[in-house]
Amino acid sequence: MIGGASIRIISGSLKGREIIGYNIDGTRPTQDRVKESLFGSIQNYIKDSVVLDLFSGSGNLGFEAISNGANSIYLVDKSREAIDIINKNKNNFKLDNVYIYNKDYNQALDYFIENKIKFDIVFLDPPYKLNVYEEVMNKLIINSLVNDNALIICEHDGIIKDIEIPNLSLIKEKKYGSKFINIYMYEVN
Repeated sequence: MIGGASIRIISGSLKGREIIGYNIDGTRPTQDRVKESLFGSIQNYIKDSVVLDLFSGSGNLGFEAISNGANSIYLVDKSREAIDIINKNKNNFKLDNVYIYNKDYNQALDYFIENKIKFDIVFLDPPYKLNVYEEVMNKLIINSLVNDNALIICEHDGIIKDIEIPNLSLIKEKKYGSKFINIYMYEVN
């Protein structure tokens, strides 16, 4: 089996269901305690939302969002192995509101711009060495890829410092061991 180990959906309609692909090469799945805290913080924003997980790995965060009432999820990863795992998870859960893209993040964002797809929640958990958080957030906002009151959630290793983007506010930052979660809100003035 590709990916070998597993993780589980921690809440919502799919609670307890297994997500395969915990150890896909080059990924860093969000730990259950971090995921539980994160989803507790954003619970009021999930229902009927359109969610983008731009560096999705196994699809862990996206599938958790669907389980908690998101309308649809867009899962993007440039790794063919990750995309195969995401497709297996989608099929295991029998979901039809999951859109999967085997692209790098810039190709995916360009596709969403071209097709006028807008998001309510965006998960950004790229390989830390890429340090593309500010670049991606700017592209999301400049190209109107996020709706008013959208959340952009960044998982990082402390690298994000003082990002200044118009209409984007840091509403929560939390540290979990060596990992940080920053939650930003986009509000049109």
